[in-house]
Amino acid sequence: MIRRDFLAATSVLAASGTAAAQGVPGGTHFVERRRDFDLVAFERVVGRPARIRQLYEGVVFRPALLSSVKNSFNGLQFGFGYAPGEVAIAFAAHGPSAVYGYSDEIWSRYRLGEFFKLADATGAPIDSNVFLRRRAAIDPAADPDDPAGMFQDASIEMLQHRGLIVLTCHTAVEEQARTLVKGGMAPAGSSATDVADDILTHLVPGVVVVPSMVATIAVLQAQYRYTYLAPTL
Repeated sequence: MIRRDFLAATSVLAASGTAAAQGVPGGTHFVERRRDFDLVAFERVVGRPARIRQLYEGVVFRPALLSSVKNSFNGLQFGFGYAPGEVAIAFAAHGPSAVYGYSDEIWSRYRLGEFFKLADATGAPIDSNVFLRRRAAIDPAADPDDPAGMFQDASIEMLQHRGLIVLTCHTAVEEQARTLVKGGMAPAGSSATDVADDILTHLVPGVVVVPSMVATIAVLQAQYRYTYLAPTL
């Protein structure tokens, strides 16, 4: 993404190690401007050569969606016989689902598990991005039926390794930042701009920031011929 000079960092951001000179993907406006959007990089990622292009939209936070993505990769590769490099799947996460693309640091600092009422098996709020890290070794020769193998690993890291394109909505981040400040989840003294800049500079590696996800979905369908899917479970 094109990066603009950061606004003066607050003490909160300084404490988190964010340098004042660091840029913010998508810029610091509430509505991302064309000059702040790296369209060339976006086109390179979503427009790479592929025979199959699929788009998953995620709004309501449903972790089972990642299993559906995994099943798409498996069905296309092992059932239909497409080579891994012939498949492009994009995960268009916005609304609460935007947090899939946030680092552990952001999950912890803004108590996202508590805010979105996301709990672990014990009922405690999730305090890190537990959906991120791969659980299996990368082994292309693994048995696809092996529940502990890479082809049954629905983590974001493993799916990214298999070609998943993770998109994050700039608008969703800006809106969430305002809600987090209003809800008392941000450190004292933080403004909505501070929080949004903090989130956008602490995303999961490889995540692509887009100006508006609903607009991006239209572009992916109309220009790049991605087929649309929005699982409800």
